[in-house]
Amino acid sequence: MLFNAYEFILLFWPLTLILFFQIGRLKQIRLATLWLVVASFFFYGWWNPAYLLLLIASILVNYCLGMALSSARFSQAVRKGVLVAGIALNLAALGYFKYASFFADNINAVLKADFNVGTILLPLGISFFTFQ
Repeated sequence: MLFNAYEFILLFWPLTLILFFQIGRLKQIRLATLWLVVASFFFYGWWNPAYLLLLIASILVNYCLGMALSSARFSQAVRKGVLVAGIALNLAALGYFKYASFFADNINAVLKADFNVGTILLPLGISFFTFQ
């Protein structure tokens, strides 16, 4: 669904806003926020539902890493390791989706190899949600 598509302009956007403000009028701020999260996931998954799973997995992994970083139970050294591992994991995912084909093509050209990573579709907004 694109921002200029009729289903977005005439259905999704007005319904999302109306329900958000109606829930907010009832002073249910957490529920209104939850509604926006669910609507956002629906909007993101409209393009390719498989990448919605990637987004949710990224959110859950980063949440768990953040909880470990903020925990006083772990030593400074352990938290530093968690931070490095988290950054590496996020950059690896980003690198795979954005640069795997580039690296395979260059390795093939230099080494006369035949690495084939297949067609990798770039998930919508992966750089944004990775760096966010």
